[in-house]
Amino acid sequence: MVTNLIIQRLEAGVVPWHMPWKTAGGFPRNLVSKKTYRGFNFWYLLSFGFERPYFLTFNQVQDMGGTIRKGCKSFQVVFWKMVESREDPAKKVPYLRYYRVFHVDDIEGIDPKKLPETGNHDHDFDPIGTCDRLVEEWTDSPLIEQGKPHACYIPSLDKVEIPSPRTFFKDEEYYSALFHELVHSTGHRKRLDRHSKFPNHSFGSKDYSQEELVAEMGAAYLCAVAGIENETIDNSAAYIQGWLKKLKNDNKFVLQAANYAQLATDYILGIKPHETSETVVEQEASSMQPVSDTLNFEL
Repeated sequence: MVTNLIIQRLEAGVVPWHMPWKTAGGFPRNLVSKKTYRGFNFWYLLSFGFERPYFLTFNQVQDMGGTIRKGCKSFQVVFWKMVESREDPAKKVPYLRYYRVFHVDDIEGIDPKKLPETGNHDHDFDPIGTCDRLVEEWTDSPLIEQGKPHACYIPSLDKVEIPSPRTFFKDEEYYSALFHELVHSTGHRKRLDRHSKFPNHSFGSKDYSQEELVAEMGAAYLCAVAGIENETIDNSAAYIQGWLKKLKNDNKFVLQAANYAQLATDYILGIKPHETSETVVEQEASSMQPVSDTLNFEL
């Protein structure tokens, strides 16, 4: 039923996905363009753990009337695009540039009105009993740590990190995000060992995209079990649509992910999976090779 609902929304066109929480952190992005950094730049800048996620180039600092604090260091990021070859204009070659950006906290003199608000969203969180019981009764659950700036599952530590429930716009969205990361954790080698079936763990790759589909399909199933799917289904469909673009909008990947998601949710709920479902999934994954345990699956 949930799979059909998601496919119906995909076919009808869903609203863009929205991040269901707001913390002072957030994804690193350029202050002027508001665009989130991608690829290496994303992970590199994210690793510093800045409370505010904004960066500017030297020229952007000057254009905004700011100055860089004495002694502050810049961060080197990369940019590349395909350009015409000088030797053969009919061919395209990659062109790589390095440039430096400065964190907004290292800049003085910018009009505060030009700086976005970065405080946490805060509301009186009202726990949902059916959701809490679902998590509490899973005896093989990974460690769950709240109060983090992002939601992610870290396989090397077998740990889920998630923002405070108070920073979510809806109580139901907190549980949907938590369920997403818990489904990721079922892929650990000591559980269903699904991660070994997705060898390319590069962010945005086909395998990474498929794992994200599995996690969100599984989260949608768990939301339905807990009775909160009416509040979360549209954002789940929008999130799935985003990852389907990486897979050339081929809906067959939704059905493949649904098989894995069913095994994952059965595992969390303590339901023994049907042998036929296991057989289908194993046949689809028979040609895949092991994946590193160092990848973080982040929402």
